[in-house]
Amino acid sequence: MRFIGTIFWAVAIALAVSYVLTSMGGQPFVIRDALIVAGIFVVFIFVLTNFVLKEDTK
Repeated sequence: MRFIGTIFWAVAIALAVSYVLTSMGGQPFVIRDALIVAGIFVVFIFVLTNFVLKEDTK
C-alpha cells in the first residue's frame, strides 16, 4: 500500500508543481515531462527508504 500511495502523491505533486511553474513562465504544459519528474522522484524515495533510512534491528 505504501508504494501505491507514494506513486499517487508523487504524480499528483509533480503535475501540480509543473503546471504552476510552466504557467508562471509562459511555457506550454507538457504532461510527459511532469510524469518523468514524478518517476525520478518515486525511484529516489524508494531507494531512500529501502537502503539509506533502514533501521538497525540489532
